Amino acid sequence: MWFLSLLFLVIAAVTVFGLVGYVCSALARRGEGRVEPTMALRTLAALSGAAAVAVYAWGLLHVAGSLMEAEDGGTDSAPARPCRTSGWLERHERGIEISGYSVSYVPLGFVCETSDGGTYDVVPGYVNPAAVGFALAGAGCAVSAGYVTELRARGRARRARAER
Repeated sequence: MWFLSLLFLVIAAVTVFGLVGYVCSALARRGEGRVEPTMALRTLAALSGAAAVAVYAWGLLHVAGSLMEAEDGGTDSAPARPCRTSGWLERHERGIEISGYSVSYVPLGFVCETSDGGTYDVVPGYVNPAAVGFALAGAGCAVSAGYVTELRARGRARRARAER
């Protein structure tokens, strides 16, 4: 499973570089004249999409690395090394042991489970909200660009009918 995560990381890197390339080309064309609102919205949508994919890939890197380290096995493999955070030693001294872990890809998470029923996540807490926020912002900008294009087309059609 970690191999698919690494494959997705490569795909995410290509996607991010492609979207950033689109944004750079749009900014280069901006010097030619006035900026159209649809072009600005599409550029913001691409930039937000690139940020969403980059943040998700960052979290996936945490998950894939933790999963590879947890499945390594051998000596010093219990409890799973990713679950040994700074608070692990305190829990261990109180008699709370790590009983297992679970992995989720949507939302991203490598969750360590303790013997007292508690859990804690190894993936940084900002990853999932940031990825969703950037994705929603990008989708909103893309829909807005389509709406502006539709309004302009209807306005041109209305003017063409009025001229007849």
